Amino acid sequence: MKLVTWNINSIRIRLEHVQKLISDHAPDVICFQETKVRDSLFPLEALQEMGYPHIHFAGEKSYNGVAILSKIPFSDPDALSWCAREDKRHSSVILENGIELNNFYIPAGGDEPNAETNPKFAHKLQFLDEMTDWCAKRFDADAKRIIVGDFNIAPLETDVWDHKKLKNIITHTEIEITRLAQLQQAGQWVDAMRLHILPQEKCFTWWSYRARDWLATNKGRRLDHVWVTPNLQDSVAGCEVLLDLRGQDKPSDHAPVLVTLTV
Repeated sequence: MKLVTWNINSIRIRLEHVQKLISDHAPDVICFQETKVRDSLFPLEALQEMGYPHIHFAGEKSYNGVAILSKIPFSDPDALSWCAREDKRHSSVILENGIELNNFYIPAGGDEPNAETNPKFAHKLQFLDEMTDWCAKRFDADAKRIIVGDFNIAPLETDVWDHKKLKNIITHTEIEITRLAQLQQAGQWVDAMRLHILPQEKCFTWWSYRARDWLATNKGRRLDHVWVTPNLQDSVAGCEVLLDLRGQDKPSDHAPVLVTLTV
């Protein structure tokens, strides 16, 4: 099973990029974040015509929004609310092969890493805490589960272009990294990407639009993640960050992440 997670940063604007992803890499399942479209305007037919008959989406106008596209039939589509808000930041399905797939868009957190003065950062930490509690309460050693999405946190020193310069910048602060580690521990999640892109290797999935020559300067961060339960760890056969999609005309600032599983 070829699984992609991608913060598309407006799905209607980038349908041609989605088609290129499908033509070049043929994923079985695609999880999008930041679709930025209300449900009534979601391009359902266009995506079904691209070969994905099974689609679950939850969106809102201009912000957030998530979607799961699948060639594999699924059941139990769901979309939970978090932090007593109606933001569309989560969707989930149970694939025909029995794997529960959760797709998340964790809040970015604004500019100042201080929960007392920055409500956006407080929201991010609350969101992470609620996810941690949710994972802990639902933990089942026998369940096969995958969590993907834009987590907006780069936990490792090799997940950012310069650890010293970014250690006080949101996405790479100690408090966020600690919260993410607690979340990972609560579900005993395995970082699937780092099974094949070793932790000592630099790995980025996001590059600022401000960088004109993003690939040459390579000042990136790994904000997008794929986590699997321990019983799926051995089935993770490969991982690739699809840089070609980040290099398209008017791209998303995120590159898709492709993980292959033998399930």
